Amino acid sequence: MAISRAQMLKELLPGLNALFGLEYEGYDSEHAEIYESENSDRSFEEEVKLSGFGQAPVKNEGAAMTYDSAQESFTARYNHETIALGFAITEEAMEDNLYDSLSSRYTKALARAMAYTKQVKAAFPLNNGFTNAYQSGDGVNLFTATGDGVAGGDGHPLVNGGKNSNRPVTAADLNETSLEAAIIDISGYTDERGLLVAGRARKLIVPSNLMFVAQRILATDLRPNTADNDINAIKSLGVVPQGYSVNHYLTDTNAWFLLTDIPNGMKHFVRTPLETGMDGDFDTGNVRYRARERYSLSLIHISEPTRRRGIYDAGVRM
Repeated sequence: MAISRAQMLKELLPGLNALFGLEYEGYDSEHAEIYESENSDRSFEEEVKLSGFGQAPVKNEGAAMTYDSAQESFTARYNHETIALGFAITEEAMEDNLYDSLSSRYTKALARAMAYTKQVKAAFPLNNGFTNAYQSGDGVNLFTATGDGVAGGDGHPLVNGGKNSNRPVTAADLNETSLEAAIIDISGYTDERGLLVAGRARKLIVPSNLMFVAQRILATDLRPNTADNDINAIKSLGVVPQGYSVNHYLTDTNAWFLLTDIPNGMKHFVRTPLETGMDGDFDTGNVRYRARERYSLSLIHISEPTRRRGIYDAGVRM
C-alpha cells in the first residue's frame, strides 16, 4: 500500500524534532547567566517607573502627618520579536532518497542558527551600551558616568536633580584594583530620591579573552601578581559570590561587567517558547521544516537607578 504524503510527514516529524532539540540544547544558554527570564502573555510588557519616596521624617507629638508623592519618570516597554527560520527539501531530493542526509544536516544548521541569534541579541546591550547606539529609558547611554565626555553620556539623571554612574569615568583593565573599585562603586548606589540602595556585586561577566584573568582574581587564595603573602580579599570576603561567567558573544576583548543583586535588571520575556513544525507544499512538492519563537531581551527601557544598575561596566575600550 502506498504511503500518503501526510503520513510520511507525520512519521518523519518526531525524528527531526528530536534531532533539533538535541542540537539546540547542545549550545550553552549564555544569556541565562545575565538575564532574568519571565513569561509574557501579551504582545509587549510595560512598566510604569516611579521614583519612590524620600527619607521618612520624625513626626512630633500633635503634629500633622507628612505626605510624600512618588513621581512617574516614564513608561518602560519591552517589545517582543518573532524569530523564525526554516528550510525546504525538494520533491526531487525526496525521490532520489537524499532526504535522510539533507534533513539531518539542515536540522542541525537550523538549531544552530536559532541558538546563535538569541545569544547575539542577548549580548547586544553589553556590546553597544557604552555609546549612544544603545541608550536606556532616561535618554542616556546604558553605561555612563558623570563627566565621562562620551556623546550621549554624562551620567544617569535622577528625580532629585543628581546623577548616578554605572561605569568609571576612565575605563580600566580587569585586575584586582579595578574590580575592588567597581564593587565599592556599586555599594554606593542610590535611588531616584537619593536613598542608599547598598547594592552588592553578584557575578562577573567576561569575554573569553579575560577568563584566565578572572580565574586568577576570583579563585586564588593569595593576591594575584604579587610576591606578598597577603590574602585575596575578594575571594575571602566573598564579594563576588557567583564567581564569573564567560560570554563568547562579547565583541570587545577588554570589556568586563558586574551583575548586581539589585532586582529587575536584565530581562528576558518569553512570549512563545521555541516550537518546530513541518508541512508539505502542494504547488512545489517540497517538504518544509521550520522553527519559531517569540521573545524580548532588553535593558534599553530600564530607567530606575536600582534597575539601571543591575549591571556595571568598567572595561577598557580600544
